[in-house]
Amino acid sequence: MDKLNQTSIQGFILLGLTADPDLQTILFIVFLFFYLITVLGNIGIIILTTIDSRLHTPMYFFLKNLSFLDLFYSSVIAPKMLFNLISGRKEISFFGCALQMYLFGSSVTVECLLLAVMAYDRYVAICNPLLYSVVMNKNMCVRLVVSTYSAGFLSALIHTISTFSLSYCGSNVIKHFYCDVPPLLKISCSDTTLVEILMFLFGGLAEMTSLLVILTSYMSIISSILKIHSTIGRSRAFSTCASHLTAVCLFYGTIIFMYLRPPSAYSLEQDRVASVFYTVVIPMMNPLIYSLRNNDVKGALKKACFIFQNK
Repeated sequence: MDKLNQTSIQGFILLGLTADPDLQTILFIVFLFFYLITVLGNIGIIILTTIDSRLHTPMYFFLKNLSFLDLFYSSVIAPKMLFNLISGRKEISFFGCALQMYLFGSSVTVECLLLAVMAYDRYVAICNPLLYSVVMNKNMCVRLVVSTYSAGFLSALIHTISTFSLSYCGSNVIKHFYCDVPPLLKISCSDTTLVEILMFLFGGLAEMTSLLVILTSYMSIISSILKIHSTIGRSRAFSTCASHLTAVCLFYGTIIFMYLRPPSAYSLEQDRVASVFYTVVIPMMNPLIYSLRNNDVKGALKKACFIFQNK
């Protein structure tokens, strides 16, 4: 490893989504709108689940954390992307790139695990309703959330350290709009086999374990719902899971496409398009999914609006 070449790169250039100035302006307007909706929607969910006592349940405690994660990891990516689009300055420091990768990777992994925890919560609520308040007590909910954060930040630390331990002695141009493992591996002049294995093992472990918990929980949930004789009861049970299931399908579909493929199947062009979906679109859609399809959230929103109008 040539030390001179290794230290010659002090930062990276993020190519972004396009080099067309006119298209960059359009993308800036579109993504700024998306980001503002993301911020308002997720902060709204956090405020509603905090101030409305009817939403002080495990389900909405987890939803509050999901909204925080969506807001957090969108904010790790979107402001820098918007700045690059409008200013034309696409530089990012070596440390800034590492920090962005770490914060984004940790929050995405935490969200994977949190979605699994939310599926388990629905499983207990529907399949064991009499034990729900005992099993999903406050201490258990806090421990589950702390465990997801701990696992997510540890996993991302392994990815980040291993990726930035590589030598970057050639091009410093990243063909992406943020710092992620696959595009960085493309420009490394080191052997990336170990990092690719670690990414697949640790990323796959978190994602596939979470997905297995979700699938197992929903198989039991569907079996229990089908045993309910009342049509209204079945509809009510399904409605409590519909929002979460929609969020799971959107999030996991994109994540699996992005990260659980053999290295030979990676296409940076496809990955940039897919990345837009789960870094910008999904964080914006989750609050809409949970607010439009959830009667409790809609009721809390109406109540908050009524109180605000009468002040």
